[in-house]
Amino acid sequence: MERISGKRVVAPKQKQAMPNLLIDVQAKLQQAHSPGFERWASVFNLKEMAKTLNFLQEHGLMAYADLESACDAAAKKYHDLADRTKANSARMAEISELQKHIGAYSKTREIYAQYRKLLPKKQEEFYAEHASAIISCEAAKRFFESLGLKKLPSVQSLKQEYAALLAENKKLYPDQKKAKAEMMELLTARYNTGRILGLTEEEKRREQRQEER
Repeated sequence: MERISGKRVVAPKQKQAMPNLLIDVQAKLQQAHSPGFERWASVFNLKEMAKTLNFLQEHGLMAYADLESACDAAAKKYHDLADRTKANSARMAEISELQKHIGAYSKTREIYAQYRKLLPKKQEEFYAEHASAIISCEAAKRFFESLGLKKLPSVQSLKQEYAALLAENKKLYPDQKKAKAEMMELLTARYNTGRILGLTEEEKRREQRQEER
């Protein structure tokens, strides 16, 4: 009511200017001829600083929060691809091991079956003669049990699965390599930006909070 009647005048709040990362970095670069800058610049590579500024401009990273978000997205993309290729490689190794044990099992299961049917006294003599085959068969059975296999897959189906995983990894590797390069570029830009501006971890968080507002 006081404001309406004119008894109290409230000045409008001034909008806080949004921080601009490029302006901040450029300001540091423009200090090259100012007193005391040489000592500060001696810690940095000026070409690297200029390269970082160009990178920020080319990618439209106008705020530190934007740079952080870009780093997080790039890291997630790379790690998703890396996790996929690692999972494929692990399964391929498992398939190779499984094929080896299936081959050993098919060659030794009859001997092992005979061994199991013998009485204890006869088993010792039989074991001494066929120890290698019995050990291989038992190792194969333990491996199948570790995978929880109730029925053995065909060798042909395993070959097909292995080929499909290998083809997928060959397709993913270039994308993974590119994603890693992009991630490293962004992380380097973030590191250099933090050094150029002299930001501590707390200051970085404060900058992000200001930018988010």
